[in-house]
Amino acid sequence: MDLIKFQELFKKQAGYRLGQAKKSLYQELIQNWQEAKALPLILKEELNEKCPIDILAETFISKDKNTIKALVTLEDGLKIETVLIRHKDRRNTVCVSSQVGCAMNCSFCATGKLGFKRNLEVWEIIEQVLFFARYLKKIGERVSNVVFMGMGEPFLNYQNVIEAIKILNDEDGFNLGARHFSISTAGIIEGIEKLAKEKLQINLAVSLHAPDDKLRLELMPINKSYPIRKVLNAVDDYIKKTRRRVMFEYLMIKDINDSEKQAKTLAKLMKKYLYFVNLISYNFTGIFEPSSPSRIKRFKEILEQEGVAVTQRHGFGQDIEGACGQLAGK
Repeated sequence: MDLIKFQELFKKQAGYRLGQAKKSLYQELIQNWQEAKALPLILKEELNEKCPIDILAETFISKDKNTIKALVTLEDGLKIETVLIRHKDRRNTVCVSSQVGCAMNCSFCATGKLGFKRNLEVWEIIEQVLFFARYLKKIGERVSNVVFMGMGEPFLNYQNVIEAIKILNDEDGFNLGARHFSISTAGIIEGIEKLAKEKLQINLAVSLHAPDDKLRLELMPINKSYPIRKVLNAVDDYIKKTRRRVMFEYLMIKDINDSEKQAKTLAKLMKKYLYFVNLISYNFTGIFEPSSPSRIKRFKEILEQEGVAVTQRHGFGQDIEGACGQLAGK
């Protein structure tokens, strides 16, 4: 849907009509404007013609039915992937993409192998959430969290990402609290600095994946422009301004970044106020192998012994290539 056309269309309508349309779209979760009971027929027909809200997507469901991946076809024919993770406590997290492809070219990520196509528009980000919100409505559930951890680097599409969050946060619309949004970055310092100035209390996550610059550069070419020390300085400033915790994501890759020595090196970086580390078992995308459960356990123990706050993310969606690092818009 063209959001500019949407706003323009309602300028010639009575003031309350926009509120009715937003309620129909974001709360009642209609899939066609004809379903908007509060709107007059002529307006519904014009909306369907100029601002259609249908979403073309193919879904893939994991064997345990806790992960659902959607392959969304955009208006220009390009494709993106978005994932719904259903938790046992009835929380539902939508992992959204912010770009078609990605320019970061991280060696462990399938999306990076696609290269960068283009940024997603605001509506193209929002519709990923609405797609799963409509799905969940059928079973009496709703979206609990939105994480920008899908395809692309969110801070290289900063304005559209923030605008999408603001619309989804709008209490007269989708009304999802700001603290239920998380943005993961490979370390774009300018984005971290901008986020620190936002009034919305959005969660920040940083993809680290290595305890030193040499290894991180091998895994993540972005480290050449944004080395670890500069990223951590930006995070420290973010914490001073926001007083919010920051998560550091660390993929556990066999014989690459999972030794006891590397755990101790990482601990020296991470033993800071409001830092916490999230260990993630590598999901197969090519040349690497995941660390063994025993190695991950030992790595976690070392961090804890050194006083580092650490959690472990349990895998989901590997059988449908919907896990961290596997999204490729096939």
